[in-house]
Amino acid sequence: MILHTKLLSSLEKVFADEEPAGTVRQKGSALRGEIFSFQWAFCPDEGARLDTEIRVESPLSDGIRLYTVGQVPSMLPVYPWSDEHHLRRAPGLYPDPLFPCSGPMRLVGGQWRSLWVEVTVGVDRPAGVYPIRLILTEAGHPDVPLAEAEFRLEILNARLPEQTLIHTEWFNCDCLAVLHKVPVFSEEHWTIIGNYLENAVRYGINMLLTPVLTPPLDTGVGLERPTVQLVDIVRTADGYRFGFSRLKRYMDLALEKGIRYFEISHLFTQWGAHCAPKVVVCENGEEKRVFGWDTAADSPEYVAFLREFLPALREFLEKEGRLDRCYFHISDEPTLEMEDSYRRARDIVAPLLEGCRRLDALSEYAFYEKGLVPIPIPSNNHIDAFLEHNVPHLWTYYCCCQVDEVSNRMMAMPSARSRILGWQLYKYRIEGFLHWGYNFWFSQYSKHPIDPYYTTDAEEAFPSGDAYLVYPGDGGQPVPSIRQLVFLESLQDLRALELLESMTTREEMVSWIDRVCGEPLTFRRYPREADRLLDMREQINARIRQRLES
Repeated sequence: MILHTKLLSSLEKVFADEEPAGTVRQKGSALRGEIFSFQWAFCPDEGARLDTEIRVESPLSDGIRLYTVGQVPSMLPVYPWSDEHHLRRAPGLYPDPLFPCSGPMRLVGGQWRSLWVEVTVGVDRPAGVYPIRLILTEAGHPDVPLAEAEFRLEILNARLPEQTLIHTEWFNCDCLAVLHKVPVFSEEHWTIIGNYLENAVRYGINMLLTPVLTPPLDTGVGLERPTVQLVDIVRTADGYRFGFSRLKRYMDLALEKGIRYFEISHLFTQWGAHCAPKVVVCENGEEKRVFGWDTAADSPEYVAFLREFLPALREFLEKEGRLDRCYFHISDEPTLEMEDSYRRARDIVAPLLEGCRRLDALSEYAFYEKGLVPIPIPSNNHIDAFLEHNVPHLWTYYCCCQVDEVSNRMMAMPSARSRILGWQLYKYRIEGFLHWGYNFWFSQYSKHPIDPYYTTDAEEAFPSGDAYLVYPGDGGQPVPSIRQLVFLESLQDLRALELLESMTTREEMVSWIDRVCGEPLTFRRYPREADRLLDMREQINARIRQRLES
């Protein structure tokens, strides 16, 4: 049997039906505290079918995780109007989930498979060059190697700085309960929430969507998502009483896992703030929904509720010392056509949230210019106007529509297109990044749950890769993805640039970035080749090394 193998970077996507064209990568470098990834791809010659096992020999073995790269189907890999900067456009199998190596890895003749090697560099690891030796054997025959490879990782004598970027991916508690088949806020659900929070924090998320009320996100008109309201609400003849014990538990758990900021869920429906979100109260011992799609946003009943709810929520957050960690939303993605309804909603809550941070995703600078959103989050293909006007505390986001020129993370896109974002965030001093899809495992408009291993595009609504970063795994554990780990690398590039800036100047850094990119770096113009981007990161490390030695 002939076994073809190839050491590759994390920026290559190994499809089963073609030999990966990426450059062989046998060495790299990293800072202390960094997570470094590379791949080892295999393909037996035709006719072979073999169960194999992997062994690692390395001084770094205590920090190494091995994953097999799974393939998932995509019926909608790209929109018809998506640009040409995609690996493929046809429906088919795309590499994405990373399954922990817990048993034999099957190789099939004529098909390429990939092993993902994730190396966590300890913050106290001595500087030096460390070998990572990989040995592939037939299952049950550990002493008979089929193939071997060695990667050499240099660890620099410098620590990756803490992440300053605020990063949120909308964390859907209801999807966790539904897909893992446990009751909402049961003890099993709390354990699963904790497992996913560990994953989120490990890979760069430090802000958590916090459903004080059930979030009115991607929910069809007249439909409801499962209730995940964290605040207990009782209605009496004298008004409302609020219980915050479940919210406190949620925040305590998040802080324990490493979350730093809380994103209070939207107080009005998406795309216009026309209605109230779903609100469940207990009245006369019976729980029932009292507000929702049938409640106008400015109805006297909902306004009266908010005038009791928000002061009580603020009081709780202040008492817990957490109000300064919180950001509040009114309604997601308003447009100029929705100005009147959004303004009415803003006018209702603004006096109640005075002194609090408010932010919303939007795309039109003219909307921000009217003073309706203190902290705007424009999409990365609409950010230029905000940059030209020097908008302070600027965030950005992308989702399904950002498929022309700009960075994104669809399965059909090259991984380099995702990783460049860290350089862009650094150059333009972006304060935060938002994405709506950490684990949206429903169809579009939340009509029903989907199997994310089978339906990767929310039923042909969004290009595969938009709706979620993680998959549900066994035992209530998340299964990460290529896209999640590459996005972390993007954030690590940003932090490495910040470290280098501390050794030079901001002006020198921006000038150097434009030179190394070959032109001024923007959100639309950037290096697109994986090798070039990897070499750019190596140049950061080389400059750090030079300054440490000088």
